[in-house]
Formats: sequence, structure tokens, C-alpha cells
Amino acid sequence: MIFEQKEIQLPPYKRGFHLITETILREFPAVKSIEKGFLKVFIKHTSASLTINENADPTVRVDFESHFNKMVAENEPYYIHTYEGSDDMPAHIKSSLLGSSVEIPITNGRLNLGTWQGIYLCEHRDYGGSRKLVLSAFGV
Repeated sequence: MIFEQKEIQLPPYKRGFHLITETILREFPAVKSIEKGFLKVFIKHTSASLTINENADPTVRVDFESHFNKMVAENEPYYIHTYEGSDDMPAHIKSSLLGSSVEIPITNGRLNLGTWQGIYLCEHRDYGGSRKLVLSAFGV
């Protein structure tokens, strides 16, 4: 049984949905040593999230951002948690809707994603700063 874990720090990304699959693979070569197993990616933040979706057409990521901004609007009069700006509470809600982790099968040293799938960092703050991920790979 193989188990590897590493924490990485992503550079700051602008608000939106960003493909980070290649960054994860570059920073965590342990995936290559696993024949059958899983990669778990966890984000250590409450105003950004992770998801898996379209990796080819960048307009999908633009549409995600537009939809989430409409679905979870800023400056709602019932928000109490506004200490860090108008994007703060909506960022927490968006993060909870999408989640703080994704799990991907590993097969023959490669992430077993669909042809058009990639891992997204979903940055919900205007100035979120760098983000930390915990990468855990396990298998045989």
C-alpha cells in the first residue's frame, strides 16, 4: 500500500474558476507511482472551493462565474457577516455549495478523469490571496 501526502500553496488567482489539474500533477508526482488508487484534493479555506468540470472550453468557467454570482448575489440586506467586504459572505456560501474536496481515481499512474474533465480552483473572493491544498494519494 502506498500513501503520500503533500501540502502545496497555489499563487493568488483572480476571482473565477481556474483549471489546476496540471499544477497538481506537477507538484505531486506521487500519482505516477500508483497503479490503482485515489487522489484526494482538499482546500484549506472557507471562501474558495474545488470542483471537477469541463477542461476544454474556457467559456464554461466564465459561465460558472456568471451563474454563481447571480445565484448567490452580493450586498444582500440580510447578510450580517460583512466584515471583510461585500464578496465575503457570498464566497462562504459558494464554497459550501461546491465543497472543499474532490476525489479522483488513479489508474496506471494517471488521474482517471473523463476526456473533458479537469480540477477547478473556484476562487470566490475578489482578492482571495494564495490558497493551500492538501494532496493525499493512496493505493497500490
